This record gives sequence, structure tokens and C-alpha cells, in this order.
Amino acid sequence: MAGKHVAVLMGGWSSEREVSLASGNPCADGLERAGYRVTRVDVTRNISATLSKLKPDVVFNALHGPFGEDGTIQGVLEFLEIPYTHSGVLASALAMDKEKSKKIAKASGIPVAHSRVMHRLEAAEEHALEPPYVIKPVAEGSSFGVLIVREDMSKPPQELYSMDWPYGDIVMVEHYVAGRELTCAVMGDVALGVTEIVPTGPGFYDYDAKYRPGGSKHECPAKLKPNIYQEIQKLTLKAHIAIGCRGVSRSDFRLDDFPMGTGELAWLEINTQPGMTPTSLVPEIAAHAGHDFEELLTWMVEDASCNR
Repeated sequence: MAGKHVAVLMGGWSSEREVSLASGNPCADGLERAGYRVTRVDVTRNISATLSKLKPDVVFNALHGPFGEDGTIQGVLEFLEIPYTHSGVLASALAMDKEKSKKIAKASGIPVAHSRVMHRLEAAEEHALEPPYVIKPVAEGSSFGVLIVREDMSKPPQELYSMDWPYGDIVMVEHYVAGRELTCAVMGDVALGVTEIVPTGPGFYDYDAKYRPGGSKHECPAKLKPNIYQEIQKLTLKAHIAIGCRGVSRSDFRLDDFPMGTGELAWLEINTQPGMTPTSLVPEIAAHAGHDFEELLTWMVEDASCNR
């Protein structure tokens, strides 16, 4: 790694800009501690010219949201022939699209919740599914635009009609799986530990619960029956492989193992650019597996390549 120049891409202009900055700066700090020469790049639309001038050996992609994790920046990096971290063009595009990734997961034998995809205005007219259900944009992260429709709601959320709705017109309406919020990370070809996420507030695991210090508690490893724990690890690795992910990814699940519950386990989505903020899950899961933050970052940089 001596002298290797790493450009850390962060910021950008998606709805997840602040999350990206909160991920990218700790990563840049950690890579400097690990001995790399680091340039922090707040991404603008002339990123191709910026990188052509910088000529880094590796790009560490800490972007989140559209453009950063949907295959777009990955295509730019392939064109420039700069090795980069995380997943490649196709896997990034598939994982960012909740409908397409869910179809692949289901075809691979991974249990998913029943859902429909429709225009947000259609979803606002009448219940598309029997409540309770969840409405989520098909191509956003960090829980932006996610709405929970509870059993006592007589009509869908009317904010879907808003002219200011910033999360795209196509939404997924998905059966709500009661129970526990679980997540598992993959590093290379190894599924790491399973973590349970418990929001400390009255809501679900939303943006505030994800990124506000104290917004949620993480139980790592999750207290699960060994067979369930291992099944989640197996399904996480299966999704990572089926969608074609590389480097580090993270899959999210819901498990209804409450007393009188259904026992349903449902895969929700895969994240090819997991957050690396001080409250993020993957660094914590990796640490439990014996990889401290600098070691995790070093592994990701040394794993970087083109044609991912």
C-alpha cells in the first residue's frame, strides 16, 4: 500500500448527499491512518475530468443513492479504467432497483414479501394491498420516502399526491412483515454476523434511527436460534452471489418470531454501498468478525478492480 493513491468519492447531489459525506470522511481518515495517500473528492458532474487530472490508483466509492450506487459512477470508472471498490455496473444497477433485485432473489429461492409496483398516484387512490403494508420508492436508500400504512388507516398516505414528492414516481407496495429488523453483511465470499436493529423511538428504522446517535440499538450478534442465524447468513450470501455483487454488501430482513407470530422470514433488499458512518452497521459487523475499521478499509481498497 506504500504510496498508493486513493481517491475517496463522496457527497454528490442525490438525496443521500449528507449520508455520503458522513461515510466518506471517516473512510478517508481511516485510509490515511492505514498508510494510503488520500484525496477527498466531493463529486460534481465533471467527475470524469477531475479523476483524469488526479490519476488515482484506486477509487474508494463512498457515494450513496442515485448516480453513486446505481451503476452510473461505476460505468464512468470502467470507462476511465480506474480500479474501484464495491460492486460493478450491472450488480449496482440491479441492487438499486428494489423490484428487479427482488425478482432475482425470489428466483434464487430467497423468501420475499408479496409486493406490487405502481405509480405513486395510483398507490394514493386506494389500498393496493390489505393493510398493513409499506410503500417505498423503488430506487432510493436510507429509508427516504418510506411510508408505513397501518391497519387502522382508511386510505393510503396522501403525501403521495404532493407536487414536491422528490423520490420518483414509481413505488413498491409491499406486505408489512411484523417482527424484528435484522441485517447481515458479506465481505468477499464470506457472510459475516447477523445484527438486530432496535429503533429507540416510536417509529421504524428510518433515516433518523439510522444516523442519529442513539437513534437505534444494535444487537451484534443477534440473539436468534442457531438455525435461523445460519439461514440468514446463507440467504445473505446467496443474494450477494445471485445479483453479482462484489466486495462488501449488506442484506436486510424481517423476522416475525414473536409469540403468536407467523414465523415469516423475508429478505427486503441488498445494499451494495453500505454506510460507513459512526452509527453504521457494516463496520460494527466487521469488527465483531475481527476486522477493525482500518483493516476493513484496507481489504476493500486491495480488493478494488475494474470489470466488477
